[in-house]
Amino acid sequence: MTELTAPNVAAAPTRSDRRRKLLQNLLRGERPYMLYIAFVVLLVVFSLSSPWFLSVDNFLNIGRQTTLVSIIAVGMTFVIIARQIDLSVASTLALSGMAAALAMSQISNSWIVGAAAGLGTGALVGLLNGILTTQLSIPSFLVTLGSLSMARGLAMMVTNTKPVIITNETYFAIFGEGTFLGIPVPIAWTLVAMIVGILLLHYNVFGRRIYAVGGNPTAALYSGINTKWVTTAAFVLTGALAGLAALVLSARSHAARPDVVQGMELDVIAAVILGGCSLFGGRGYILGTLFGSLIIGTLNNGLVLLGVSSPMQLVIKGAIIVAAVAFTKR
Repeated sequence: MTELTAPNVAAAPTRSDRRRKLLQNLLRGERPYMLYIAFVVLLVVFSLSSPWFLSVDNFLNIGRQTTLVSIIAVGMTFVIIARQIDLSVASTLALSGMAAALAMSQISNSWIVGAAAGLGTGALVGLLNGILTTQLSIPSFLVTLGSLSMARGLAMMVTNTKPVIITNETYFAIFGEGTFLGIPVPIAWTLVAMIVGILLLHYNVFGRRIYAVGGNPTAALYSGINTKWVTTAAFVLTGALAGLAALVLSARSHAARPDVVQGMELDVIAAVILGGCSLFGGRGYILGTLFGSLIIGTLNNGLVLLGVSSPMQLVIKGAIIVAAVAFTKR
């Protein structure tokens, strides 16, 4: 007699399997452990070098200081994975902040109007960057280098380089000075941006398309992916997040200024590259970007506590970018 064998049936994934897969998605990237080791080393070095470093107030200060970089770096992760770059994020932030402040002062002193103007302006700049890059086949480096100057110039022109005062108390509480579940709202907005970024990049078809476009644009195109739309959407997301960062900064400052955060794109790109994202596209993850941003923020904070001059801080951050690119080069 011949034995009847039951067909092989794939076992349903257990809870531990799902948990393991979640950790793999969050920790994906080449050598992620190096990122965490570097962060721990920084904490140890600065803790031994400064008696003020290991304090709750200082860590909250680092969280607030890294808010702007962390929020924009989420969008920049999408752009760089798609094999592009956006040099205009700091200027987009300045222009979005001016738009939010002007909308509240000239149209309606409502935080909703200000938020819509700031987010909309950032998304519009991102849309223009994406259209010029994809439809005219101009390298994104050149497109965003031009929009960097134009957005900053517009921010200065609209008020003749003067700041715009904001008086809406609700705006301050929602974006700059309030708390949410005991967490300062700037840090809460950072967590929101990170969670949305993780869901979009690691658990959504849009994220899979971003990886495909960055990994092999030709193969992605022949597989039916609208590569131009995906790339443009990445720029729009980055611009909108720059707008969100503008709301946080202007709410904390009670005003919008056209000359703020000049050169911040350096910190954003450094955070994304340090987080394991490849400038050659196709690789990156959001949790790594968060740790990259925290490393930059911790480095800035620690160097200030140690009395290192601002020019030397720029030299150190530039060297870190070069080292990170060399480390991640395939």
